[in-house]
Amino acid sequence: MKRLILLLAIFATTFLSSCEGPQGPSGTNIESAVFELRNVNFAYNPIDGFNIYRTLTPNIYDSDVILIYRLTDLIDPTTPVWKLVPNAVYAPLGEVNYDFDFSKEDYKIYVSATYDLNTTPAYLDNQTFRIVVIPGYFSGKKAQFDKSDYKTVIKYYNINESNMKVLK
Repeated sequence: MKRLILLLAIFATTFLSSCEGPQGPSGTNIESAVFELRNVNFAYNPIDGFNIYRTLTPNIYDSDVILIYRLTDLIDPTTPVWKLVPNAVYAPLGEVNYDFDFSKEDYKIYVSATYDLNTTPAYLDNQTFRIVVIPGYFSGKKAQFDKSDYKTVIKYYNINESNMKVLK
């Protein structure tokens, strides 16, 4: 009886270890990651207004999500302050709004204001953003935390910032 159980166990182990399920996605798309656009300037065009446009290379999956944070302050050289986009800034001349959209191939960050933005280039030039890619397989997770807190998002999705790439 012991030999029969042992043979069945060996057979089951061999059989189950050789099974294959459906192939997962190819490794050509982005997993959870963070990228930084450092010291970039908004460009103007008459259709979209002031914006920063970038392609995603490689593309992300249709089910993936992007969060974008704007650097708003530095407490000290190692402690940046990040604000989740979209967000509004209440400037002396009026309201400045940062927003974005994305697809699996690209993203665009917009800035608009209730006044002529050309009069305050500080809201247009030398801006720094962090782009966080959250894979769709996390979508089943019940994310019960404040997504506006950059550090909480990085920790929750176990994203290694040391692998962050700076984009141009």
